[in-house]
Amino acid sequence: MSKIKEWIIKEKKETKMLLRCIPATVVSLFAVSVICMNLLANKTLLQLDWIALDGGILISWLSFMCMDIITKHFGPKASTKISILASGINLLTCLIFFVASAIPSNANDYSEFNSIFGGTWFILLGSTVAFLASAVINNILNFSIGRAFKANPDGKLAYAVQTYVSTFIGQFLDNFIFSVIVFVGFAPVFWGGFHWTVLQCATCALTGAVAELIMEIAFSPIGYRIVKKWRLGRVGKEYLDYIAKGKR
Repeated sequence: MSKIKEWIIKEKKETKMLLRCIPATVVSLFAVSVICMNLLANKTLLQLDWIALDGGILISWLSFMCMDIITKHFGPKASTKISILASGINLLTCLIFFVASAIPSNANDYSEFNSIFGGTWFILLGSTVAFLASAVINNILNFSIGRAFKANPDGKLAYAVQTYVSTFIGQFLDNFIFSVIVFVGFAPVFWGGFHWTVLQCATCALTGAVAELIMEIAFSPIGYRIVKKWRLGRVGKEYLDYIAKGKR
C-alpha cells in the first residue's frame, strides 16, 4: 500500500471520527454563517474613501468564533477540516441558488431575486479562496499563541489573546485577499474598468478588520464559556484520545 493511500485512509477515518465527536450545533452555525456572509455581502452598509463595510460584517464574527472554539478544543487541523466542509456546503448552496435563478418563471418579475441569488462567479471564487486562506492562518496562529501560555493555557487571558490576535489577522487577510482578487484582478475586466488599488484594498481590509474585531470582542465571552463546558464535559473524547495516541 502506497503512503498516499495510507494517508487518505487515515485522514478519512480521522474526519469521520471528528464529525461524530464535534457538536452539530457549532458545525451548523458555522456553515450557516459562511452562507449568510456571501448573501449579506451583496449589500454595502458603509462606503467611504478609507473604509468599506458590507452586510457580511454582521455575521462574520460568528464564523471566526466557531473556528476559535473548534481550534481551542479540537486543534487547528480539525478546525481547518470543518472550514473546508463549510466552504463546500456554501459552494453547493450557491450552485442551487444559481440553478434556481436561471430557471425562467412567468409568475412575477424575479430579476432582483436572480441578480442576488445568481451571484457572480469571480466574487464567489474570491470569497472562497480568501476564506480558506484566512481560516488556515487563523487556526494555526490561534493554536500557536495558545501554546505560549504554559502557566494557564485554558484561562480567560489565554483565550482572549488567542482569539483577538488571530481574528484580527485572519479577518484582515480575508478582506485583503478578497479585495485584491475581485477589485484588482477581475473588476477591471468585467466591470468596465472599475478597480481598486492595492493600497485601497489594504486600507479597507485594515479598517474592516478593526470593525470585525470589535464584534469578536463583544461575543468572545460566549465562545469561552462554550469551550469551558466542552472541556469539563470531555466533549469529543474519542477524537482527542485518537489524536493524542497518534502523537506518541
